[in-house]
Amino acid sequence: MTKLSVNVNKIATLRNSRGGNTPNLIQVATDIQNFGGEGITIHPRPDERHIRYQDAYDLKPIVSTEYNIEGNPIPKFIELVLAVKPTQVTLVPDAVDAITSNAGWDTKKHEGFLKEVISEFKRNDIRTSIFVDPVSEIIEGAAITGADRIELYTEEFASEYAKGNLKAIQPYSVCAQQAIDLGVGVNAGHDLSLDNIKFFKENIPGLLEVSIGHALISESIYLGLENVVNMYLHRLK
Repeated sequence: MTKLSVNVNKIATLRNSRGGNTPNLIQVATDIQNFGGEGITIHPRPDERHIRYQDAYDLKPIVSTEYNIEGNPIPKFIELVLAVKPTQVTLVPDAVDAITSNAGWDTKKHEGFLKEVISEFKRNDIRTSIFVDPVSEIIEGAAITGADRIELYTEEFASEYAKGNLKAIQPYSVCAQQAIDLGVGVNAGHDLSLDNIKFFKENIPGLLEVSIGHALISESIYLGLENVVNMYLHRLK
């Protein structure tokens, strides 16, 4: 069964928009786990426009499932991850001014850098994942870096699926199997939703985990957080 890790960045965005502590990020993360969520994901950025670096520390004691911290491995981020020691760190090549993640790593170009960063995290018993596009050479490069997992960047799939193009799943299926053959685990995330998650899950071999935030929180406005978490869990069985 594929695990559901809920990205709570949007909860932090809403909190920060008014100041104070409403909604309470810690309580929401606790509730998500009580509702059946199997992980909590955060993605702190240097400007702390949603998740603050302090949130990473505050969440640590209450995450009883898997704790996944995503981000660009700049020195401040590396320091944070080594201090918090989450279950998993997902390396994302964000530009400082990026609204959201919009590209995976060029694992060939950045092979040396990724090897160095990943080895440091692995020395500290932190599972490592690399955010990647579904390209064969990139998957091969990810394996060379020593990453435990890849996270497939699924925006293109989601966009094409919404247009009715079911063939858009093919490169993801192929690359997932390639990763498995190379001994690398498979995660996925970005624009996955209640509309497309079942089809995606059914066509991706060995899918270990999905990280979903924007769609899940948006859907919860209409359907309720507890209901939506369980709707995802049902589709991921």
